[in-house]
Amino acid sequence: MKSTLQYRAYLNTKQKLEANYWLRVCRYWYNRQLGDRFDWWDNNRTKVNACPLVCPLPELRDQPTRYGQQSQLPGLKTDLIKVFHSGELLDFTRLDSTVLQDVCKRADDAFKRYISGDSNGLRSGKPRFKNQSSYRTMVFAMVKPRWIHLVRKNWLYIKLPKLGMVKVRMHRPMPDGAVVKRVSLTKKADGWYINLTVADPTVPKLTPDQIVPTWDNSIGLDAVLEGDDYIATSENTKYKSAKPLRKSLPKLKAVSAKKSSKRKGSKARRQLALRESRIHQRIARQRQNHRYNLAHLLVKTGKKVFFLELLNIKGLTKRNKPNKAADGTYLPNGQSAKSGLNKSWLDAAFGEFITTLDYIASKAGAVVIKQKPAYSSMILSYRNEVIFTDCSIRKYYDPVEKVLVDRDVNAAINLKRLGLGVFPSIKRRSGKLVVSGDMDNSTTKQIVSILRDGTDTRSLLSLWPMA
Repeated sequence: MKSTLQYRAYLNTKQKLEANYWLRVCRYWYNRQLGDRFDWWDNNRTKVNACPLVCPLPELRDQPTRYGQQSQLPGLKTDLIKVFHSGELLDFTRLDSTVLQDVCKRADDAFKRYISGDSNGLRSGKPRFKNQSSYRTMVFAMVKPRWIHLVRKNWLYIKLPKLGMVKVRMHRPMPDGAVVKRVSLTKKADGWYINLTVADPTVPKLTPDQIVPTWDNSIGLDAVLEGDDYIATSENTKYKSAKPLRKSLPKLKAVSAKKSSKRKGSKARRQLALRESRIHQRIARQRQNHRYNLAHLLVKTGKKVFFLELLNIKGLTKRNKPNKAADGTYLPNGQSAKSGLNKSWLDAAFGEFITTLDYIASKAGAVVIKQKPAYSSMILSYRNEVIFTDCSIRKYYDPVEKVLVDRDVNAAINLKRLGLGVFPSIKRRSGKLVVSGDMDNSTTKQIVSILRDGTDTRSLLSLWPMA
């Protein structure tokens, strides 16, 4: 089994300068390959909707390929390469050959995903030229065992080609018998990190068992953006949200405003840009730590099936369409309020949480199943009645069963019912919802007991009129 371990690397001053120079050359070589491919496509294609009467013939040459562009490297190493827009002289001989070859692979993969699509047939957008913030990783594809010289307690000393001995802090041990297959060096806001892709032959290939969802071994999870809540479960529990962006927003705005007031290219602006990037890095790490901790908490409940709602994050965070009047003026379209909601959706990062939960659950022998959440938040989970008709209705007190039903917990229970196939069929007739289907008596008792266990008596006193 292959896995990637990331460690903090401590480069000396000379190595930092050399590694930054390597990134500069890699960015130039990547952008040069993309530009060559774009030029070939512009010169060798014809518009579909028109046929030009006069067409200049370009220089006939084969379509650029990965190995065709890679064969240019020996010629580029014979002399210094002058950058057209800056006049900078770049020396390709200072870089390791496998690092430059990996740049060719990255450019080829980016263009293939744009033209043909990936293994799933999904195409990505047009490849972009890389700048200092978007190209930060160098890959050493061929690793030799003699690169790792010494492992002493929590420190690893690895010798990288043309960079020398690099000191690495091992905050977690490497598996016994693991073989390093690939090494990559990444520059982040707070320093350099090294990624070791290791293959452990002692770990067998995971073959998950076929799990049959039941009421006892499954749990429903509903995404929440109300207040400080993040996730509601069908067990009548709620988990808090971290909200890292909201909490760090005042500091981030102050640093960004101060940076914008400085002259471009000045030392003060670069220092403030570094502070801004570290704030963004802290936000990303807080968000990652929150979703991993929450995923582990959910897996430790012992459930084998997790039912989540299928969220269209891209559609939920889409801007409202402009509202244009007959005279050409633009009317309010609610985008001001929608922008705050979009920020909350992106700060919650539910898509990343679902991916993390799926990864951790798979290692524990559990599965994550996504369900379409249509009408799951409107139907009362134990009576099949339409109760929560508006988003402003957050709680509902049932005087018959004497339980206080939370909207989000009710939606999580309905997601669980939907996954188990006991959710009613819903049709819309004459603008009204019609729920068809009978409730199982045992299921009703289980749901009511779950809701009754979490009912707050003080809330009941505030909702139920005193005699």
